[in-house]
Amino acid sequence: MDLNADLGEGFGHWTLGDDNALLSVVTSANIACGYHAGDADTMRETCALAAESGTAVGAHVGYHDLAGFGRRFVDVAPDTLTNEVLAQLGALQTFARVAGTRISYVKPHGALYNTLVRHEAQADAVVDAVRMFDPTLAVLGPPGAVWLKRASVAGLRVWHEAFADRAYTSSGTLVPRTEPGAVLRDPAEIAARCVQLATEGWVRSVTGRPVRIQADSICVHGDTPGAVHIARTVRASLEAAGVTVTRVESPLRHARQPA
Repeated sequence: MDLNADLGEGFGHWTLGDDNALLSVVTSANIACGYHAGDADTMRETCALAAESGTAVGAHVGYHDLAGFGRRFVDVAPDTLTNEVLAQLGALQTFARVAGTRISYVKPHGALYNTLVRHEAQADAVVDAVRMFDPTLAVLGPPGAVWLKRASVAGLRVWHEAFADRAYTSSGTLVPRTEPGAVLRDPAEIAARCVQLATEGWVRSVTGRPVRIQADSICVHGDTPGAVHIARTVRASLEAAGVTVTRVESPLRHARQPA
């Protein structure tokens, strides 16, 4: 199982999370590309740290929305969205190359991530950007998302993702951050869910109903309070359960159906 985290989300004098510590735990780094967060200094530093730790570099592309941290929907024209994603990929790839590494995959951020679950025009726009930039890149997102289906048709590699510290609805979607209980806080509870997810392929929803989620990668949010402790607890629990924590290189794993 791959572990990923959103990193490089500082901007100017503002910092968010402990990127250096998280890079000693996770196997893949979703690095902000300057549109929802990040700047030239932050991108270069984070790529260098990722290269040093042997962590896979992912482009965490988002809406052009620094003020809203990319968590607001933007009704952007598809052609413009394609160009904005291309610009972000180009910027991050430059710093990755300077650090002696490269982008391995693309993961949308925030509102764009959620929008691409169902928004066909924007999904096609992002797929077009990835395909034009580098068709060997993988794309990371939630199972069932429209954009992953479009990416698969376009010949891109698709990796499915689950979230360690976010609650799920009975339909398998994330509970909105505006609702109580959307973000989980207890490291032991989060780790137990991740082990269940990795070994059995399901988690329990907020209603108590089991939800099947097949995932190649589990995300631990870097801005969750206690993120480093949570990530360490999750990794230790996975390894104690016999799960190998490694960068995604293989096709989607198949897990058992919940009882």
